[in-house]
Amino acid sequence: MHKKIKCVLPLLQIINKIYYNSIEMKSLKIGDLTSLIPIVQGGMGVGISLSGLASAVAKEGGIGVISAAGLGLLYRKLSPNYTEAGNLGLIEEVRKTREKIRETGGIIGVNIMVALSDFAELVKTCISEKVDIIFSGAGLPLDLPSFLKKDSVTKLVPIVSSARATRIICERWQAHYNYLPDAVVLEGPKAGGHLGFKETQLNDERFSLEELLPEVVQEVSLFEQKYHKNIPVIAAGGIYTGEDILRIMNLGASGVQLGTRFVTTTECDASEAFKNAYIQATQEDIEIIKSPVGMPGRAIRSSFLDKVKEGLKQPKICPYNCIKTCNIATSPYCIIMALYNAFIGNFEYGYAFAGSNAFRAKRITSVKETFQELINEWKNGENQ
Repeated sequence: MHKKIKCVLPLLQIINKIYYNSIEMKSLKIGDLTSLIPIVQGGMGVGISLSGLASAVAKEGGIGVISAAGLGLLYRKLSPNYTEAGNLGLIEEVRKTREKIRETGGIIGVNIMVALSDFAELVKTCISEKVDIIFSGAGLPLDLPSFLKKDSVTKLVPIVSSARATRIICERWQAHYNYLPDAVVLEGPKAGGHLGFKETQLNDERFSLEELLPEVVQEVSLFEQKYHKNIPVIAAGGIYTGEDILRIMNLGASGVQLGTRFVTTTECDASEAFKNAYIQATQEDIEIIKSPVGMPGRAIRSSFLDKVKEGLKQPKICPYNCIKTCNIATSPYCIIMALYNAFIGNFEYGYAFAGSNAFRAKRITSVKETFQELINEWKNGENQ
């Protein structure tokens, strides 16, 4: 059986390489990893991007990403302890993803928010499981390299919202750990979920992805030149079409991260009701909310969010202590339960995070079809 896999795997890689080389998209190199298509699938929690979506994206030559957020809730049957259940759930999701890409190969990552109370434990689990890449945002992951061991193979990729944040992380990592990021994700203000901007900055052109990207590329280049390490910049937030990818990469990005576009795929791990929330949404339904995490967020309007605006105060106690910055005394609701309810399709008690382009989704497609559409859109952009 093992001999057969070894024979099949190189053949599949050769076929993929021939096909993807023909579309003239640059591959994305992160250390010794090469993604044939320069697309990272954004990590989306709670439960939106698990092994189903991550493996499907990896099979198509992109980088599939599991979200670690809320795994302690999703896998609570494995342990009454939230942190332990989260770690056991993460191990299961990583191994399920690996099994699904066993014959095709592919790159998988895990998104771990700095704000998670079990951040350290989840990082350690990823490194021990030899996950390809850890993506980390929702705060500055200033001590992320401290978890690496001498034999660690996991790449570390911080998610930032400015050149200043990029510089702080690079200087800190280099000074304390003699390590620089293997790549950087720049997430602009049109992204879904929690946003690393003040609400007043979200519609300010000075903070647009197009304005921030050259600044971050320039900042990264200083560290690349000084320390002789390649650090690709991956752009995210509001990128929806192949034309968007082409335009952003022409501004200096080495790759892009897409989340919203992959929600309405058959392989996405969310419920059909969650996916339909995207398909049924209008542009006016996409709104900025104040999250209990202490950051603005972008979500699709729901009856639950309407109740929050009217003064709903739901939690009496904090059931999980999942977020470091969430205060039960001032929070109008438990965010992890709200996101979990949306994941299972209960919008009376939850809401869906979404990027600014979520309203453009019109139908459910497979991940393979989505990649083909993106490639065709890229080609159309080149021909214009």
